[in-house]
This record gives sequence, C-alpha cells and structure tokens, in this order.
Amino acid sequence: MHTPTEETVQARLILSPHRSVRLRVVLTYRPEDPLAVRMAFPAEFSLDGPADGGPGGEAADDIVWIFARQLLSAGLELPAGVGDVHIRPALGRRTMVELRAPEGTALLQFDTTDLRRFLWRSRLLVPEGEEHLYLDADRALAELLG
Repeated sequence: MHTPTEETVQARLILSPHRSVRLRVVLTYRPEDPLAVRMAFPAEFSLDGPADGGPGGEAADDIVWIFARQLLSAGLELPAGVGDVHIRPALGRRTMVELRAPEGTALLQFDTTDLRRFLWRSRLLVPEGEEHLYLDADRALAELLG
C-alpha cells in the first residue's frame, strides 16, 4: 500500500470584495481512493458558524471537502465543476475554489503553483488514467455499507 501525500498550503478566504483572511488548508491524496482529493480547513472557518471544542476544550475537527482529482486538475486551466465544487483560474498565478453548501458559499483563492505541486505529487503515486488499477471495489462497497 502506498503512503498518502499531504501538503499544507495557504489560501485566502474571500469575505467581500475588499476583505479576505488567510487560512491553512491541508491537501491530501490517498492512493486507495485514487479518484479523489481532500481539502481540510480549520473548524473555525465552518459555514455552520463557530465550532465548539470537544469536552476537554480541544479544537473541533477540521472541515474536509472531498472531490475529484480530475476536477482540480481541469480547474487550473479552465472553469470546471458542477454542483458543490467549482474551480477556475484567476488573474496572476491564482486559482479560485468555490465550495457550495446549504449553509452558504465559500470562495477561496490559492496559489496555482501550490495546487500544481500537490497534483504532481499525487500523480507520482497514481498516474492519471491509471486510477482504475488502484480501485478496491470490495473495500469501497464495505465502507459504503459499513
């Protein structure tokens, strides 16, 4: 089994045309889930409102969005996405990621170089077009029915 690749990058959460805030985003790719990438955001940026800590006062879990690796790759070149996740290139070397949930919409700006580096590392683990060789249908079905 291959080890996942994980990269922590900086992004800007766009709050208004004149306001944004920096946040850390952890990008993860797991060969055992070869079609997907994960973006994890600190719980304090949840669209649900302020996150409560655990019983011992520890921080709440990060918010994780899971979507197709191909969507991230396509969105670096041209606007891509339907449904909850939309990705598009922006001026300069920036990429915009729009996440839509019933609670609201989050617009994030990433440095395209960071996203390209993450995708390159994911492709070292599972080359594009070879994802089917890494799929474990029995495990996926067991997780689904779990």
